[in-house]
Amino acid sequence: MQSTINNVTVIGSGTMGNGICHVLAQAGFNVNMMDIKQDALDRAMSTIGKNMDRQVSKGALTEEAKQQALGRIATHTDMATAVKDAHLVIEAASENVDIKLSIFRQLDELAPAGCILASNTSSISITRIASVTKRADKVIGMHFMNPVPVMKLVEVINGYATSAEVTSTIYKLSEQLGKVPCVANDYPGFVANRLLIPMINEAIISLQEGVAGVTEIDTIMKLGMAHPMGPLQLADFIGLDVCLSILNVLHSGFGNPKYAPSTLLVNMVQAGYLGVKSGEGFYKYTAGSKDLVVSPMFATKEWK
Repeated sequence: MQSTINNVTVIGSGTMGNGICHVLAQAGFNVNMMDIKQDALDRAMSTIGKNMDRQVSKGALTEEAKQQALGRIATHTDMATAVKDAHLVIEAASENVDIKLSIFRQLDELAPAGCILASNTSSISITRIASVTKRADKVIGMHFMNPVPVMKLVEVINGYATSAEVTSTIYKLSEQLGKVPCVANDYPGFVANRLLIPMINEAIISLQEGVAGVTEIDTIMKLGMAHPMGPLQLADFIGLDVCLSILNVLHSGFGNPKYAPSTLLVNMVQAGYLGVKSGEGFYKYTAGSKDLVVSPMFATKEWK
C-alpha cells in the first residue's frame, strides 16, 4: 500500500466533490478532480475560487495561499488519466448504489494497485461497495459533512475487510485536513444518518399529523434542544430526495418499520419539492434572499 499520500483524485465535482477538493488543495495535496462534463468542472472551480475568496476576506487565507491551492487542482473528464498516479481516490458521486458500484469497478481496474479507494457515501454499505473490487482491504468510507470547508467532522467507515493500516492512514489524513475523524463500522446509516435521518422523519410525521407547524417544530428544536437548524430546514438543506434515499437504506437494511419514510416526504419528493435545490420544500427559497419563508403549502392548516 502507498505509505505516503500526496496525489488524491476526487470523482465528482458537485457540492461535496468540489468541497473535498477545496480542503485537500488547501492542505497541500495534489488534487485531480474528475467529472464526466467539463462545464461541471468549470463550475466547480469557480465555486472553489469564490469560497476561497470568502476565506481571504475573513483573514482565514492569504491571497498567495489561495492561488497556490487553486494551482494544485487539475480537472479531468477521463477517469483513467485522473487516477493513473493516485495514492487515494475519493468517490463523491450521486448517492445511488448502482452509480457507485459502477465507479468502483472502474476504479479497481484503473487505479494503481496500492491506491486506497474511499467513498463519501452517507449511507450505502462500504462492504457492498468493496465487494465489486479486488482490493476490499483498501476500500473505506470518508463521509464528509456539508459544507465541507466549514464542517469539522469526517465519519471514517470501516468495511468488513478494511485493513487497520488503511483506517489509520485515512484517520491521519483527515486530521491533516483540519478535520476531526470519528471511526464507525459498516451498518446502515453508519452513526450520523442512523441518528439524524429518523429524527428528521419524525419531525415530518409530526407535521403530517398536525402536531405543530413548520416554524413551531423547527423553533422547538432550535431553542429547546440547542440545534443550530431545525430538522425541517435541515431536511431542505440536505435535499428531501436524499433524506428519502437514506430512509429507504435504513428501512431495507434493518427491516424495521420505525425507519419507514413519512408518506408526506414520499409525496413531496414525487412532486419535485426537494428543498433548497428545487427552490421549495418545507420553506420557499428565493435567490439572493436569506429570509426563511414557510412554503405556501404549509402556511395554513388546510393543506392537510
